Parts: sequence; C-alpha cells; structure tokens
Amino acid sequence: MSFFSIIISLYNKEQHIKATIESVLAQTFEDFEVIVVNDGSTDGSEAVVNSILDPRIKYFKQDNRGASSARNAAISKASGPYLALLDADDIWQENYLETINQLIKSHPDHHVFATAVNIETSNGVIRSVYSIKDIRDKDIYIVDYFKSSYINTVLTSSSTVVHQSVFDRVGTYDTSLKSGQDTDLWIRIGLDYKIVFINEVLVTYRYAKRSLSNRTKRADKPKFDNYVQFESVNPGLKKFIDLNRFSMAILSKLENDPTSFKRFEKEIDYNNLNKKQQLLLKQPTSVIRCLHFFKKRMQHLGIHLSAFR
Repeated sequence: MSFFSIIISLYNKEQHIKATIESVLAQTFEDFEVIVVNDGSTDGSEAVVNSILDPRIKYFKQDNRGASSARNAAISKASGPYLALLDADDIWQENYLETINQLIKSHPDHHVFATAVNIETSNGVIRSVYSIKDIRDKDIYIVDYFKSSYINTVLTSSSTVVHQSVFDRVGTYDTSLKSGQDTDLWIRIGLDYKIVFINEVLVTYRYAKRSLSNRTKRADKPKFDNYVQFESVNPGLKKFIDLNRFSMAILSKLENDPTSFKRFEKEIDYNNLNKKQQLLLKQPTSVIRCLHFFKKRMQHLGIHLSAFR
C-alpha cells in the first residue's frame, strides 16, 4: 500500500501527459502510486503513458464516459489512505507531496489539504488569489472552503489531497452533471470539512484551453439546485454560490441567453456582490461584450482585470 494514490483522468492529452507524469515521478516524497484512467482517448495518449517505465504507474482504460467517470474509476482503484488529484496536463513542483505529507503530520485531525497554484494562460502566468484575511506567502491556514474561495477556489483538481474517508462521507464526482462537477464536489467537501491550506505555489494549473466561455454550452450551465436548502443556513455558502451565479449570468449575457441569465440573476442576493459585479449585471449585452473584448486585449498586454477584486 502506498501512502499517496495519485488520481489522473486522461483524455486526449498526448502533448502534456508525459510532463505531468514526470513531475510526479520527480517528487522528493516517493511513497506513491499513480493511477491513470484513459477515458477513451483518440490520440496517442496511451502510447505516451506506456512509454514511461515505472512500476508505480497503474494504467487502465475505459470507453469515453467523461472525466468524472474516469476519476471515479481511478478513485475506486486507489490503495493509499490519501488521494492526490491531478489533471493530465498540470504540473507539480518536486516538493508538492513532501509538503502535503508535512501538513498531514502537523494536522492529524484534518482530512483535506491544498496548496496555492499558478494559473498558466495563453497570456502568461498568474498567481491565484484567495479571500483569506491577511494572507502571507508560505503560511498555513485552516479555512472554511466557501469564505476562502470568493476570488479563486482554494481547491482545484490538481492541488487537492483528501483522505480516503472523505469520499466515503461526501461521495465522489457526480457523473449526472454535465458541467461544474469539480465545484459540486468542493461544495460537498466544504459543507463537512475545513481545509488545511498552505499559501505556497506548488502547482501549475494550465487554464488556457479550459476557459469557461470556450467549454460551457448553454444547456450545460450548472444550476446549484442541490444546495438551496443549505444556503439559507450557511451565509458563506450562499455568497460563494451567488458569486458563481454571477459568473454564469455574465456568461449567459455573452451568449445572448436571456432565459439562463434570468434564472441565475433572480437567485442572487445583491448584498453578496461587490459594486463592480452589481453594475455589470445591469449592463446590456452589447456593453458586456465590449468589456469582455477589452479584458482580453488587456490580458495580451499582461494586465489582468477581474470583477472579483
């Protein structure tokens, strides 16, 4: 039995999977297994994985059923007490697992651990920012998931490690959801667990090809209906979901989808939004599209604008 089971769902990442796995094999903490589930890739991903000779790699494949199904399959095959999530195109620093191991030792009563990430976009690398008060580099925090994730989520699919018992308690990925499966899992975790978070960048999260506006179709927008009953008694959750509704409402405007916009906007408590976000929701589609274009142009110049700060 390995201490860490590393969970990788693989689909058409021929150009990236080798670097991802090599970043795992370069870890200073070496007691791990790597579980790769190929979700019906149609490129050369399988050949790349099979070319990497290391007995800690356990490779499986299935027909294409989606990332959630592949992740669940990998989770079911894990032997270690701690499961480390990793997307097939992201990169760990060599001391990632060593740092997580130290967090586990120093916080034995906790079950969910995470580190800060760099977000690699087509316009450069951005350090992720979190809504943790007086946050400082390399400090460790025990945080409420929702309150710490108003700007960016402290849990990502490549910077999160959980004890096996967490999945036993909250369940695994919901394969019935067409989008927002990660957020759905983080919400369930956040309702039951505090997060041990170290503000040290140990993960590079490649975001360029995962842009929400590129991959989210109108019919696939998450609805957050499963958590309405919890929002009334958990203000942190309510604000977190309202901020996600804000993002979906703006996306709906960009897509000229008034039905979805109304559905998201009517559920938002405007007190949970900053002045910038409140103003944006009132703008017509033409203005939102102009602002979106301006934001993209600024990103090309290395200036990253955000409605969340």
